[in-house]
Amino acid sequence: MENKLRKALDNLIRTNAFYGYIIMGSKFKEGNVKNITLSLTRNGDLLFVYNPVSIAAKSLVMIEGLLLHELMHFINRHYLIKPKDKRDRAIWELAKDAAINQFIPQLDAFSIPLNVLIEEGHGTDNDIIFAGPPLDMLNRTAEEYHDYIIDEFMKRWNFDIEALAQKLPNDTEMISELPVEMIVEITEQKIGKAFNLFGGELPSGVKQNIELSLQKPVINWEVAVRRFTGLSQRGEKYSTPLRPNRRYDDQPGWRYVYNPKLCVIIDTSGSILDEEINAFMSEIESIARQGITLKVIQVDKSVTFIGDYKAGGWKNFEVYGGGETDLQPAVDIAENQFRSEGIIIFTDGYVDLPKVNRRTLFILSKKYNIDFYLDAKKIYGSVYILD
Repeated sequence: MENKLRKALDNLIRTNAFYGYIIMGSKFKEGNVKNITLSLTRNGDLLFVYNPVSIAAKSLVMIEGLLLHELMHFINRHYLIKPKDKRDRAIWELAKDAAINQFIPQLDAFSIPLNVLIEEGHGTDNDIIFAGPPLDMLNRTAEEYHDYIIDEFMKRWNFDIEALAQKLPNDTEMISELPVEMIVEITEQKIGKAFNLFGGELPSGVKQNIELSLQKPVINWEVAVRRFTGLSQRGEKYSTPLRPNRRYDDQPGWRYVYNPKLCVIIDTSGSILDEEINAFMSEIESIARQGITLKVIQVDKSVTFIGDYKAGGWKNFEVYGGGETDLQPAVDIAENQFRSEGIIIFTDGYVDLPKVNRRTLFILSKKYNIDFYLDAKKIYGSVYILD
């Protein structure tokens, strides 16, 4: 049976240099799984765990598709997604499969669009179903398909989401003895090298998703904001001979280091949800409670509000705006008027990337613009997404 798997793997290696580079040297092991599941050994090698009975009944072409299916879950770092409960887990399983099956010809040919699965309320009579994206939602991320399924689920309650998920080819949860931080590092090393060498040969949709996955931060946005804020607080005093001591002529004087002020720019365009602004403002409130003075600028097409934010300010905080967005006027005020060195920008990214000369942290809403994310990550580095 392993010879059959090895032959399928060799076919993938010959067909696509990018995938071939990543799976070269992979190992196989029998296990209690539906079909094939990808794991990592202690040495960081890829390990495909397979069900011998299931594999024996499948064609070589289908096995190639299932191997690539598991590999793409690994490449897209889907193992980092943590469902809230059993139902959310089922939604994520469908969403993750829809995100990758569209790029696997062997599976795409048999895929059922999410909207059809939801409308019918069940899967096919086959043992396995392959979930695909709705025809008007191609080339999206698992996060976007997750939101789509939830929206549809709220409209109609006549389908069993957990029963659908049970018919998927595999559980995408990665089983490994390695800590998640090490798995992420291995992912970045293997896929990063393969992408640098052979990424140009990939289809545009696959290329964009892999680029996005490689650049997506591991730490969450709240931690990023707190770290960023910590670098913007006022420093301690220090002695310096360049400043005379008013009391003792033969002693150095003291000088205080005033670290940059912090400014928060909030995109209040109509596409950002109130709950996302509330989540962002709760973190701003925790920063203000540390005694840090914050300047807040709200902006849509133009600046709609400028003011200070102090602890407890959420009680009277109002959101102004709701139209299109231009972040540059707010950035100019933060830099030229407030002379802020630390700027946090909260936006959905459906706007032109502003030119910022100060240290900048971007926080993007859940339904963010991928192109904005990639551009901001490339130019400024610090870009995070609301959980």
